[in-house]
Amino acid sequence: MLEWLQLGLDDLMALPGYLLDSGKRIYLPYLLGGLLLAVPAFWFRYRRFAPGDFVRYLFHPRIWGHASARQDYWLFCFNALLKGLFLAPLVLTMVPVAMGFSAGLEEIFGQIRPVSDHQTVVIASFTLLLFLLDDVTRFLLHYLLHKVPFLWDYHKVHHSAKVLTPMTIYRTHPLESYLYACRMGLAQGLAVGLGYYLFGPTLSMVDVLGANLFVFVFNVLGANLRHSHVWLPFGDHLEGIFISPAQHQIHHSDHPDHYDRNLGSALAIWDRLAGTLIKSSQVGRIRFGVGKHFTGHDRLHSLYLEPFSQNWQRFKALRKRRGVTLVEGAKV
Repeated sequence: MLEWLQLGLDDLMALPGYLLDSGKRIYLPYLLGGLLLAVPAFWFRYRRFAPGDFVRYLFHPRIWGHASARQDYWLFCFNALLKGLFLAPLVLTMVPVAMGFSAGLEEIFGQIRPVSDHQTVVIASFTLLLFLLDDVTRFLLHYLLHKVPFLWDYHKVHHSAKVLTPMTIYRTHPLESYLYACRMGLAQGLAVGLGYYLFGPTLSMVDVLGANLFVFVFNVLGANLRHSHVWLPFGDHLEGIFISPAQHQIHHSDHPDHYDRNLGSALAIWDRLAGTLIKSSQVGRIRFGVGKHFTGHDRLHSLYLEPFSQNWQRFKALRKRRGVTLVEGAKV
């Protein structure tokens, strides 16, 4: 028990290090990239630029000091503690997935000679493979979180944010965080297993400061504006390929026409295939949240407990419907 408590405290104490970790969204270069891109976004909106007005626009206390934003800050801390205490030992990891997947490919297709032993080809292919598998598995899990009612109860915590800041990325229920951690282990394991099968054991990726090249570019080019009030579209053509910050803000809209849209992370192609893509040019003014009158997540403890209560209500309703069906079937 003491070891688990120490793990939780270690994770909590590590939070300031997120600013220096390229694997975290609030890494300082990513925040700086968002800040720089907010400048043209501000100019296009107001057709002027005054440093004082820009700073007030970007760091307005009504947004950063909003009750919803304060919840995000608390969740950021509490979830780190809970992850160390309960979830870290249970997360699916990359190594067994990679070994099992590679062995499965050999069992089905037999051993093959490496597709290429050219270092540039191997590194470039593996870097792209990692990025694509990470992005598509994010989309698939996100899709399930929206479409499966029992999972939506937990993902609703994220969508109940009434204002968006870069810290809203950490506004997640611990169960959802656990699912995403397992997803990452699965995606990396599949990439390594497939890479090992195609190219042999010598695998490496193109990285920038320790992050996958494509992930680094995505995060620098405004990823932190996705959870913000800064409207940054990419234009219709690019938004058919990449999800812009504005498109992700539409994803957080409380308008029924925008529900379950723009579920992708970096690439828009998955939404195009699923028919869930909507472009920023198709949308006017939006408001964030899950409904103007929803108050179920107004208290911090309800963010943790309400999803379990909703799950229980769904389970009881399902059991009741099943009982009615069995009775009707007996009458027949």
